[in-house]
Amino acid sequence: MTAPLSDTDASRPDMPDSPRTEADLRRQLAACYRLVAHFGMDDLIYNHISARVPGSDHQFLINPYGRFFREITASSLLRIDLDGTKICDTPGQVNRAGFVIHAAIHRARADAMCVLHVHSDAATAVSALPDALLPLSQFAMHFYNRIGIHAYEGVALDLDEQERLVADIGDHRVLLLRNHGFLTVGQTVPEAFMLAYYFERAARIQLQAQAAAAASGRPVVLPPHEVCEKAARQFTEFAGDIKRPGFREWPGFIRMLDELAPGYAD
Repeated sequence: MTAPLSDTDASRPDMPDSPRTEADLRRQLAACYRLVAHFGMDDLIYNHISARVPGSDHQFLINPYGRFFREITASSLLRIDLDGTKICDTPGQVNRAGFVIHAAIHRARADAMCVLHVHSDAATAVSALPDALLPLSQFAMHFYNRIGIHAYEGVALDLDEQERLVADIGDHRVLLLRNHGFLTVGQTVPEAFMLAYYFERAARIQLQAQAAAAASGRPVVLPPHEVCEKAARQFTEFAGDIKRPGFREWPGFIRMLDELAPGYAD
């Protein structure tokens, strides 16, 4: 079980600050895989979450192709470089689509410590709507005018798509992939996870609201632009002890995993 938290112990894997060792990062990233599976945002073996190894030249950890997210452990993660070459003896193959997407973002963004890509149901549905994610809920305000959109080009296997992925995400923390899914970029693993968690919830609520509105013949209610922008700033311009997304929630998630799936840290 997880020991009591210490305000001075920022290197622990259950703390939301960036881990200082690869071993801590492995445990934190494995926990993220298990959480994505727990909340139903995974897609069998076909999604990926990566995290840059501390002190490395843009090398990052990613899941071996062929394992469900609920099976991922700290020791099963692969360490690869920006060319997709394995830098470890861990068994498993690299998913090319995972390498193409994640290497592009890690190479282009110094703040991309963690890149999380999923095909969750609600977000994928919203990706196919002309207006994409609407400010229909407080969850959606996190992302108001703060997401990039990338047109669907087929399965991400071509290296020349990397340039367009990078251009479309810009300096945003979320990239909506049309007809495909979405990805989040975090300065920490917990940040990337919380962005994904709230994006999926926002998308789910939007679909429910739009269905209810269509059934009733009445339109949905959208707050005015000024209010949406104010709320977005409140969520994105953190001050005081609020810190980055995930800072407060992550220890609770770890306590939950310690009870439900303690094997993630192996």
